[in-house]
Amino acid sequence: MASSPQPGPAGVRVRVPAKINLALKVGPPRADGYHPLATVYQAVSVYDEVHAAWANPDEFEVVVSGEGADLVPLDDSNLAVRAAKLLARTHGPHDSLGASLSIKKAIPVAGGLAGGSANGAAALLACAVLWDLDVTADGLRALAAELGSDVPFALLGGTAVGSGRGEDVAPALARGTYHWVLAFGYHGLSTATVYRRFDELSPRAAPPTVPPDLMNALRSGDPRLLGRALSNDLEAAALDLQPRLRTVLQTGLEYGALGALVSGSGPTCAFLVDGESAAVDLSVSLSAEGLCRAVRRATGPVTGARVVN
Repeated sequence: MASSPQPGPAGVRVRVPAKINLALKVGPPRADGYHPLATVYQAVSVYDEVHAAWANPDEFEVVVSGEGADLVPLDDSNLAVRAAKLLARTHGPHDSLGASLSIKKAIPVAGGLAGGSANGAAALLACAVLWDLDVTADGLRALAAELGSDVPFALLGGTAVGSGRGEDVAPALARGTYHWVLAFGYHGLSTATVYRRFDELSPRAAPPTVPPDLMNALRSGDPRLLGRALSNDLEAAALDLQPRLRTVLQTGLEYGALGALVSGSGPTCAFLVDGESAAVDLSVSLSAEGLCRAVRRATGPVTGARVVN
């Protein structure tokens, strides 16, 4: 679809990681319908890639391959397409910009790992470079916050504290590299559905705060302390909607995980383990039990969205 020569490169590829919520504390819904959050994100080494190429002016298209590709929308509800259009409209000239996006997925769809948000962040960065726009990192983060709660963190990466509805992020003081085993569910969970069930189960939710024991564990770099401090206020709602997840969590702990929780709104279960060999052992054991669709090993923290070509 490329037409006349353009000022930027012919194509830009961006790699972007999944996230785990080490802690996710949720308050009662605000007047705008969003829930106030206090969360600690960690980016982990499961990656999607988004490739952006020039297209005709004001034309935007997307193709998707890989993990759960058939579940990803290809219209304007796709967060990567929305990101490209928002960037063009805000930092245009939008009527001379277009993008052909290709998403290669490894992050599960509707898995509680912010795969859609990651794609939106990657598209922002890829198109900014492709179009050679004069937009700062702060400018990209502002657009990311418009797109969704987890999109700014996908740009930032590492380990970070999130507030507001999750879009206000700041790097956290954290030491060490952590080893995770991720158990992917057989069926996805809608974030909106999980939050609705949370409201039913927790009608008197308190204003959220980040747990001090979790921050202390991150500062220490001790995975055992961190394993004991993991928490997720949405976990009860996810377990109520998919009771099978309770067995997955219990099984992982019985096989030696230092800590376990449902990641975000689920259904991915994240297990913290004491090193690479423990991750291999737990992966084999969980796979043998057949309780989950797939198992992946990952490490964190890793950097956020980055150009890789």
